[in-house]
Amino acid sequence: MPAALHEWNLAPREARALQTQLAKRLELTDRLAPVEHIAGVDIGFEDGGDTTRAAVVVLKWDPATAPDLSVVEQVVHREPTRMPYIPGLLSFREIPAALGAFEQLSVRPELVMVDGQGIAHPRRLGVAAHLGLWLDLPTIGIAKSRLYGKHAEVGEQRGDWVPLYAGNDIIGAVLRSRANVKPVFVSPGHRITLGTSLAWVTRCLGGTKLPEPTRLADRLASRRDQRK
Repeated sequence: MPAALHEWNLAPREARALQTQLAKRLELTDRLAPVEHIAGVDIGFEDGGDTTRAAVVVLKWDPATAPDLSVVEQVVHREPTRMPYIPGLLSFREIPAALGAFEQLSVRPELVMVDGQGIAHPRRLGVAAHLGLWLDLPTIGIAKSRLYGKHAEVGEQRGDWVPLYAGNDIIGAVLRSRANVKPVFVSPGHRITLGTSLAWVTRCLGGTKLPEPTRLADRLASRRDQRK
């Protein structure tokens, strides 16, 4: 695990200022090692929000069998929630548990897909981008709903997409991942471009709305009776 970026015990104003600073460190160009393993990350809460639950599933990438990829490792990590829910600061609430899950992995993935936003965020530092900086790994945000930005209508066929804009800047894509189903919001996190993010998400699409890495992480996270 790379060196710590910062402390977590921050006031909201300090956290927002830190987001602006950290966003300047993001690499929005492709710097990926050959991809052999892809991790999916999903983060939720239990005990009325007092406990953060992070699920990480690592899949073996094999283009011959994609999107039917084999699970090589999975971890569920729980720890006390460090920050209350504050709009725009979700990464400070979620990432500590995600880092705890990654510390337990024996396989280091070359690419990470996160259920959440990448740079499609008011200060360009959603959970996928923030996590990418902590891990120093390429990350992609795949969110089920829009947090920030504007877009045109997207076509109804699988694979149709339109840019997501903040002013004149493209910060993501609205992707129809399954025909006649609500789209997902794809945005690069760290060490990857939007085009490459879309390509990898599309490669990992099975028969459901979500790419297999985050779908399986979401399924693992929902097993609330599973304790470690």
